[in-house]
Amino acid sequence: MKLENRLITFYFIMPMFERTELMIGADKLECLKASHVLVVGLGGVGAYAAEMLCRAGVGKLTLIDSDKVSRSNKNRQLLALDSTEGKLKTEVLAERLKDINKDVELVCLSEYLKDERMLEVLKETKYDYVIDAIDTLSPKLYLIAHCVKLSIPVVSSMGSGGKLNPSLVQVADISQSYNCPLARMIRKHLHKFGIYEGINVVFSSEEVPKDSVKEERSENKRTNVGTISYMPAIFGCFAASVVIRDLIGELPKEKLKDTRYYHNKKTKISDIIGVNVV
Repeated sequence: MKLENRLITFYFIMPMFERTELMIGADKLECLKASHVLVVGLGGVGAYAAEMLCRAGVGKLTLIDSDKVSRSNKNRQLLALDSTEGKLKTEVLAERLKDINKDVELVCLSEYLKDERMLEVLKETKYDYVIDAIDTLSPKLYLIAHCVKLSIPVVSSMGSGGKLNPSLVQVADISQSYNCPLARMIRKHLHKFGIYEGINVVFSSEEVPKDSVKEERSENKRTNVGTISYMPAIFGCFAASVVIRDLIGELPKEKLKDTRYYHNKKTKISDIIGVNVV
């Protein structure tokens, strides 16, 4: 057998996580296998994040999204194919993840979480981490604020739309984010809770061109932002990296802010979520 063919054969018979174990060690791989991560929003960012968690060896994932795959998703979303159009994103992703790792444990909720239902989901089981990949403001605020209140580690994806330069994508505390309209709105409303920092976010410092945004009148959105193919994937990979590195103790401590800033007892989450936002 030629050396090239022997190498190819060896590659395919290797245990799935051998390269991961070589990178992080057996103990940290076991830590990932014992972890349960909640991913909310399975669009351009969330589906990529979930797949990276699965490939890294995270043992249990809860996946939440009410949407079905649409033709307009095909320029940027992992799940969007001719063959998946019209199918629930939770079902498409679950099938894909099981095809990657048949042993991964999956919980799928095909629903739009809002109001008290969001809190129910966060309380009904123990999550080691939450990835917020929601693209609408109200449920995004609800999820972030409740995670802080319940002391659940969370990383939140800010806006990947209107961005072109991948070198400007970064992870920082939300208080350090800038040039991101979504992050600005999130900060503004979180301040009403008394939350000023303590949330790691993935954002790009690139300014959003005005001509990449147009108004959209729909049930859950007020604007529609142009998006290039690769940017949501990058955001998703960054978010997954935060979760993985934090779970195995490799995230620099200066990135981890204390989440003790939830101290405004007079302000209810529902009061803020009810605010109309453009």
